Amino acid sequence: MHEMSLAEGVLQLLEDAARQQKFEKVITVWLEIGQLSGVEVEAMAFCFDAVTRDSVAQGARLEIVVLPGVGWCMECSQSVPMSEVFGECPHCGGFQMQVTGGTEMRVKELEVA
Repeated sequence: MHEMSLAEGVLQLLEDAARQQKFEKVITVWLEIGQLSGVEVEAMAFCFDAVTRDSVAQGARLEIVVLPGVGWCMECSQSVPMSEVFGECPHCGGFQMQVTGGTEMRVKELEVA
């Protein structure tokens, strides 16, 4: 489960931000996860709760915003929605797709005290 290491990375970001910006508690974390990132949202939420125990983010609410997958079809030259990395173009049925969005994961915003 790579979500555990991802959650640990998010916690490291939160702890670094707490030291730099001198806050004591994270109340809410808004995390953007791309639909094509390979991150399982439920597993990420579970792992976040597990790794934040006894930390600056203990008890913090995790708000996950799922970003849609987007790709560029090289056959019909259109930007199209994608639900899987190796899927076909919904317009022309072609498979020469280049993913242009939905693979990212980032901390978008924090509410702190």
